[in-house]
Amino acid sequence: MSEFKNYITPRGYARLRKEQDTLRLEERPHIVNEVARAAAMGDRSENAEYIYGKKRLREIDRRLRWLDKHIEASVVADPAIDRGDRVFFGATVVLGYPEGEEKTFELVGKDELEPHLNRISWVSPIGRAVLRKQEGDLVTFYREGVAVELEILEVIYRPQTPDP
Repeated sequence: MSEFKNYITPRGYARLRKEQDTLRLEERPHIVNEVARAAAMGDRSENAEYIYGKKRLREIDRRLRWLDKHIEASVVADPAIDRGDRVFFGATVVLGYPEGEEKTFELVGKDELEPHLNRISWVSPIGRAVLRKQEGDLVTFYREGVAVELEILEVIYRPQTPDP
């Protein structure tokens, strides 16, 4: 699957499980019933409901296989466990940029990225640059081939809030 462990937060794990349950217990049985009803109408070669239903079943099954693999390989790591001022998976990190700007990122698993919520992967370029560093350290990462030096201003470990 990957050279990295599939670390995931409890929130991310719950989201994957919810999607898996919804697909397996609700959506797939509904589509199976629709396909059976469409198949009973006769000629399947020109039956759009039947053709679309079979296509949708393949999509659901493909997504379920992906979810099954990722959930099975997941290592749930709780970001509420305080690990001091060093950056590890699940940390919320406040970074100081050269222009004086500050940005806050939460290091999450690769299956739960949400850049608009400042959730970035722990294996992203910034994630790898700050990993195992501590407050006050200067780190360098490359953005579009240009070295950018950041200062780790604060490392926070806190319980996650559920997604809305």
